[in-house]
Amino acid sequence: MSSVATQPDRMRPVMADVAQRAGVSVATVSNVLNRPHLVADLTRERVLRAIEELGFVRNRAARSLVTGRADTVGFVIVDLANTFFVDLARGVEEQLDQQGMRLLLANSDVDLAKQNEYIELFEETKVSGVLLAPLDAPLDVARAARARGLPIVHVNWPGDDESCGVVVDEELGGYLAAQHLLERGRRRLAFAGGPFSLSAVAQRRTGATRAVAEVPGASLETIETRRITTRGGRELGDLLAARAPSERPDGLVSASDALASGAIHAMLLAGIRVPEDIAVVGYDNNHYAHDSPVPITSVAQPGHEMGMIAASILLEEMQDAGDHAHRTLTLRPTLHERASSAAG
Repeated sequence: MSSVATQPDRMRPVMADVAQRAGVSVATVSNVLNRPHLVADLTRERVLRAIEELGFVRNRAARSLVTGRADTVGFVIVDLANTFFVDLARGVEEQLDQQGMRLLLANSDVDLAKQNEYIELFEETKVSGVLLAPLDAPLDVARAARARGLPIVHVNWPGDDESCGVVVDEELGGYLAAQHLLERGRRRLAFAGGPFSLSAVAQRRTGATRAVAEVPGASLETIETRRITTRGGRELGDLLAARAPSERPDGLVSASDALASGAIHAMLLAGIRVPEDIAVVGYDNNHYAHDSPVPITSVAQPGHEMGMIAASILLEEMQDAGDHAHRTLTLRPTLHERASSAAG
């Protein structure tokens, strides 16, 4: 049996290989990669051609060890299934693109352990900064990373004395939702969502309560659900359908579009008309509002704008950490009317 000598795997080309192929110094190759404006056009083209011929790929991790930082930003998102957070990511990416930086996206999937692991991973890989759209839970890991010098900006969550944040006025959103139903002549309102321990849900309920208190003869029932998903919505719809018609609300403020969509589906199956019998307003203005059997009037959060602002604040902190003043910016939500609350 003949033996075949094994050859070692071909090493990946490094900058020295590119320099040799292009007939320039390693410093020139580095300038082409990092400061191309310093290199003459013909030389830059020769280096780029050598990079293409050799299949050279820059080692960003090694570069971050030399410079102490990468040209990347990490973004930990609580739930990519919600298109609001997709809008946030697009806004962040657009702002970072203008600075020649790249975005690394992580989905914690409503899991605190995963959220903490991603923060630690981004810190270990020396990203320049982190944007965090967190769970409604303690932020001890983020606080520790920030204390070690990692800039972290909260998105859809307020900042504190040690960090910045960008939020939407959730109380105003609940107020707008209830006010809209009251303007449509509805007087027996219900607010549904939960658990009420979630700060966003609690603030939306507070806003709805304030709007109802301004209208004589109006009332607000609060219904705490176990979740704000479509499954929770179906349970809510079944609950309302089990009541006598005179005991049902004539207007429903839902803490999320998913919850509203599930409730509408269950109520329609039970013969309850939307909006004739019960008008519905949701929250988030995401795909559930459009895909529902009855398109849902919804309170929208300016996700894309929030993402751009959060990225701008993070860049500001990264570039001038010593003089940076921590703050929280609050944006206004808007209401988008659809068939679920049409007059009638």
